[in-house]
Amino acid sequence: MPHRVKIQHLYDALRERLQLQWLAGQAGATRSLLKPNESGAFSRIIAGPLNFIHPNRVQVVGPDELAYLEGLAVDARDHAIDELFAAGPAAVVLVESITPPTDLVQAADANRVALLSSPLTDSQVLDHLQYYGSLALAQKTTIHGVFMEVLGMGVLIVGDPAVGKSELALELVSRGNRLVADDAPEFTRVAPDIISGTCPPLLREFLEVRGLGILNIKSMFGDSAIKRSKYLRLIVQLKRLNHQQLAELDRLTGSYTTRDVLGVGIPEVTIPVAPGRNLAILVEAAARNHVLKTQGYDASTAFIERQQQAIRGDA
Repeated sequence: MPHRVKIQHLYDALRERLQLQWLAGQAGATRSLLKPNESGAFSRIIAGPLNFIHPNRVQVVGPDELAYLEGLAVDARDHAIDELFAAGPAAVVLVESITPPTDLVQAADANRVALLSSPLTDSQVLDHLQYYGSLALAQKTTIHGVFMEVLGMGVLIVGDPAVGKSELALELVSRGNRLVADDAPEFTRVAPDIISGTCPPLLREFLEVRGLGILNIKSMFGDSAIKRSKYLRLIVQLKRLNHQQLAELDRLTGSYTTRDVLGVGIPEVTIPVAPGRNLAILVEAAARNHVLKTQGYDASTAFIERQQQAIRGDA
């Protein structure tokens, strides 16, 4: 799916942090941050110092680059500026509040390329641009379920419709856990092995519970009941099982597998849904057990070793 991040989006997101001013090329506000044939993988480098050989999508011009341009003969300078805009950059950013040359302003307007200015240093501007690019252009997906922070861990609760996901989320919130997103959490791969989940602005703070309708969790439980984003560490699948399926479950090791989310393997545990089962306690237990496993401890392995010792008659 092509990304639709425009320069206007970048400007709005970084205007305060970078103290950006729009100097020229306002017609380039709708220019895409990526070229049409680019996929926008999360590691893509979108910005860098002025480069004519491998042009950056956002060309950053600082005092050194400006000194280079001003040191050229008139014809060579005109050629360099023509070459800069012929590459079709998404934007040009002047840093350290340098005075924009008249020919650069005119070329930005003529080529419909945004010319921005920031008082910050080139390294500060580049850091913010790259961080923005890594998030805005990262791979994204939406998974139906309820995304929670359970005992400090990002847990996605999935299952068939009406299986009780929202009711479970409400009970988890009442036990001190936090809601990230209900129904349609959005997940982004922000690093090679890290998936971050958040809530679409339209759904933020709301939870739908059958019979009660839409609840505002923030209004009911306070600010501490809401979490804006969280890394996804565990998936809990709620599943109704018949007697035969329950009998086939491995009672020693449980029902664990791995689900692929944007190329990252996320541990998944299946919890059977049945009358009388306290699912909130089970989800918290699954989170605690996952923490132990990441620290190298597996209860089933420890139990097997203890059993073997007993069979051998070890003390």
